[in-house]
Amino acid sequence: MARKGLLLCGVAASLLYAAMTAFVAMQWNDYSSVSQTVSELSAIGAPTRSLWVPLGAVYTLLMAAFGYGILLSAHHNRALRIAGALLMAYGILGLAWPPMHRREVLAAGGGTFTDTMHIVFTIATVLLMVLSMGFAASTLGKRFRIYSIVTIVVLAACGAVTSAEAPGVSANLPTPWIGVWERVNIGVFLLWIVVFALALWRELPAA
Repeated sequence: MARKGLLLCGVAASLLYAAMTAFVAMQWNDYSSVSQTVSELSAIGAPTRSLWVPLGAVYTLLMAAFGYGILLSAHHNRALRIAGALLMAYGILGLAWPPMHRREVLAAGGGTFTDTMHIVFTIATVLLMVLSMGFAASTLGKRFRIYSIVTIVVLAACGAVTSAEAPGVSANLPTPWIGVWERVNIGVFLLWIVVFALALWRELPAA
């Protein structure tokens, strides 16, 4: 039962993050979910930072718990153990997430080391996401493998478009669709987590 509860932490984490991106954004009147990134909600000086940070900590802890639940479910399945460890690392990494500065500060040359580390953490996080999906893809049958591959392809495509618009953030230039592409990326990953968690919860024997 403890194992199943930990697996459901993946579902809870995904639902929480989806709610965060909508609810927290509504607390900032000038914020646009279409043309601004999710990271800007927790930026230094953003009016929503004080709300996002504690909720984000809960999300990361839930995701780390989910990764641990996968480890408990893996038994002798090496690929599943690696996927669990990667998702635990993904969750733990989020606890030390360095914030960016607001666009206008970056454009005025006010960026600091934390902005550089924000980019480094973003790259590391995406890598952990993709690797965890890659290892998990082989663990639950053909349909889940195909679904995981499609999810990775969508992540790569939307990630490329998001990256193309990203320089406009630090230059405080218009980024008309960056929020949409980034949220598609986030959404497909959160959905994959839910599908993965429920599939494990249903199919694997109790520890």
